[in-house]
Amino acid sequence: MIERDKIFIGGQWVESAGSGKLTVVNPATEEPIATVPSGSTEDVDRAAKSAAEAFTTWSRTSVEERGAMLLRLADILETRAEELTHTTVREVGTPIALARNSHCNAPINDLRIAAASLKDIVWEEKFDNTIVRRIPAGVAGAITPWNGPMRMIALKAGAAIAAGCTMVLKGTEVAPLASFLFAEATVEAGLPAGVFNLVSGTGPEIGEAIVTHPLIDMVSLTGSVRAGSRVMELASRSVKRVALELGGKSANVILDDADLAKAVDDGLNDAFRNAGQVCGGLSRMLVPRPRLSEAEELAAAKAATFVIGDPFDEATTMGPVVNSAQRDRIRGYINTGIDEGLRLITGGPEAPDLLDRGYFIRPTVFSGDNSSRLAREEIFGPVLIMIPYDDDSDAVAIANDSDYGLAGAVWSADPERALDIGRRVRTGRVRINGAPIDMRAPHGGLKLSGIGREMGRYGIEEYLEYQSLIS
Repeated sequence: MIERDKIFIGGQWVESAGSGKLTVVNPATEEPIATVPSGSTEDVDRAAKSAAEAFTTWSRTSVEERGAMLLRLADILETRAEELTHTTVREVGTPIALARNSHCNAPINDLRIAAASLKDIVWEEKFDNTIVRRIPAGVAGAITPWNGPMRMIALKAGAAIAAGCTMVLKGTEVAPLASFLFAEATVEAGLPAGVFNLVSGTGPEIGEAIVTHPLIDMVSLTGSVRAGSRVMELASRSVKRVALELGGKSANVILDDADLAKAVDDGLNDAFRNAGQVCGGLSRMLVPRPRLSEAEELAAAKAATFVIGDPFDEATTMGPVVNSAQRDRIRGYINTGIDEGLRLITGGPEAPDLLDRGYFIRPTVFSGDNSSRLAREEIFGPVLIMIPYDDDSDAVAIANDSDYGLAGAVWSADPERALDIGRRVRTGRVRINGAPIDMRAPHGGLKLSGIGREMGRYGIEEYLEYQSLIS
């Protein structure tokens, strides 16, 4: 058992004013692995005051100083890469090969990208008698999710530090250990006291205290639509700026001239990564109606190739979902799909064979239409629905017929045709023919998927305001 008994405020590990503890459970074994303090509103107040005091000095540091700090943080986390990887496997259940890349190497790279992106921002420009400056927004509150604990911390804290902001972080209570590792890295990197502060605890207590604190100027949250709506409601009372990266129900549009086998293979890999617990996962697969049965066969065959089991086994490609509540919720959706009359292609609500312990879900594929609950609502698990369409316009209409607008994909033998369809899809990001995501490009959504952007210079700019000096 790991016992974290302090929170991080003003550059020091200090006792929490809260008396409770939160238990972290390994989703593969269902056994407790750690405890962290359940903080209080008094802790948030101390952290906000520390951040506000540090802002006076940190906001006036040079771009070069801030970039160097980000690079030191990245280097320190790299020296602890194996520890971070193993921690993520234990508290999230991500297979170790994926954890090594997506939950360890990626956030380290995000910090380096933030440092490199500082040169791309126009910090000051002049016209006539006016100087227009980009200035840090102030003290930032950050609330991060469990599905990518270190990744979201690196994106938010990295952007805030780059912008000259200070921060109060509430890391997820489900997988909080990454936030403690990051706080330790800030000490080793020499980040001035108060620039980064960590208060562990629950959303209703610590999250809401951050959003409503008068010394916190803006809030960035990655989470559910419900959580984002609550943050907007509370932040509006003090007219705080908010950045929200929320849910998704992303469409993978496979056109009639595409390499169907390749598109289906890539689509399931995307939809089922991290056991489907990804906000931008391609959970709706749109295929030409004449090729639906062929696509269903390909999807069933691909789903059968996922290796479900011990996430510490290098051969495992799908681990458990994060907790029992998530498992039960996903199984409920699978049963709903069956009850609604969707065609179950593969998978189902039963536990995978030989896995009677751990929160495992069978990779599940349905075939149906865009009106079903499984096509309308974010499931956040390894469940995909295949939807037939009649022509390109119909495909675009189905893709856009969603309350969400985070991500999407288009496949075609003609790249220009694919780009044309991509331009018509109302989402924040569209991948063409399986192209890898450029981590310098903005990530964020439309509609219920949120407001604001993360990654690269676009993420830094969320933490900046404009100031005009007129002489």
